[in-house]
Amino acid sequence: MENIVLAVHVLLAAAIIALVMLQQGKGAEAGASFGAGASQTVFGSQGAGNFLSRATAILATALFITSFALAYFAKQQAGYVSQPGILSDPQVQQAVETALPDLNEVQPVTKDSDIPSSN
Repeated sequence: MENIVLAVHVLLAAAIIALVMLQQGKGAEAGASFGAGASQTVFGSQGAGNFLSRATAILATALFITSFALAYFAKQQAGYVSQPGILSDPQVQQAVETALPDLNEVQPVTKDSDIPSSN
């Protein structure tokens, strides 16, 4: 389910980018007021702007919904990792203790080291 939502999320993001790139900037209205190509548009002289703006708003809303769904899935997976009692298992606790260094053992810095000593 998470993979489907992720794929829809990526497709929505690409569609929003395409719709934003298709929309005319505010500077193009001056040329359109003199009849520059207004008769050859599919949606009429002002219909494309409204249609593309609404489509962008709808896709942005869907993108937010998929974002919340992905956040929910991430929270569920984080809950599985941080369940209480996982370190009470002796095998897990031993693996953690052997993997992490003991910070109580301070290693002296040799004089040949590039790291300055704290003395």
